[in-house]
Amino acid sequence: MSGRQSEEPVLKLRYRLEFVLYRLFGGLIRFLPIEAASSMTGALFRWFAPLSKRHQRVLNQLNLAYPHMSAAEHAAIAQQSWETMGRVLAESFRLEEILKSDRVVVEDHTAVQARLAQCHGFIACTAHQGNWEIAVVPLTKMGIRTAGIYRRLKNPLVDAMVRQQRAILYPDGLFQKQHSTALAATKYVKAGGALSVMADLREHRGVKVPFFGHPAPSNPFPAMMAVSLNKPIFIAHVMREHGVRFKIKVTEIEVARSGNRDADILETTTRIQAALENNIRERPSEWMWSLGRWM
Repeated sequence: MSGRQSEEPVLKLRYRLEFVLYRLFGGLIRFLPIEAASSMTGALFRWFAPLSKRHQRVLNQLNLAYPHMSAAEHAAIAQQSWETMGRVLAESFRLEEILKSDRVVVEDHTAVQARLAQCHGFIACTAHQGNWEIAVVPLTKMGIRTAGIYRRLKNPLVDAMVRQQRAILYPDGLFQKQHSTALAATKYVKAGGALSVMADLREHRGVKVPFFGHPAPSNPFPAMMAVSLNKPIFIAHVMREHGVRFKIKVTEIEVARSGNRDADILETTTRIQAALENNIRERPSEWMWSLGRWM
């Protein structure tokens, strides 16, 4: 028996245990009032996440982005960032409740709705900030059918459950990130679909553009679609107001159209990352500094 075959039963057992724990945690979160669940999980992350191996990455990246700040300032942002991550985890089990409530408002709602109504297909980019899970809530409430791109979780059992949780926000489904995704997503936007993309992830084979003053491998796909299909790009900035209440600011990115396709994709990607950076600088404690954006 090969080493890989001998590891499979252990791996399957681990996946099952993780899935059981995830379901039990979800049951507790659904039992508690939503504000209490969010606050509790945020506090747990605030206290215990700094003990994890990823905490040093958070501090390293904060030092890279804000070299003028003191270690104490970095530590304070890191703790608040961990709290945000904990809150998002809890709130991910209550997405339907959030969708059907008045907990999400859009800045300049009327103007945003009018602009989106003019579009036959567009790309909506957001960052892991505030609560990125609810970034598409305004689109859903406006009756705009939306699809998203996501990275599959290693645990297939948990992955299936997370997909089920998100399904209410993405009526046209989720494209799993793989080789065939680019073609399927492009066809979707070309046909008039609204595609949601997490644009702040490190893309190893992407283009390097400035992010907090340092070259960061970035995903050129949103810009590629916008340039090739002549579609607009919007940035959704999710801001936590207090507790489980949010404000979303939507801005449109000017797509470069010089006629030089490669140069236009690079320039548009640069503009997307600059917009995300501005949003993060506005509320640095609400971004996921553990992402590994440069490292």
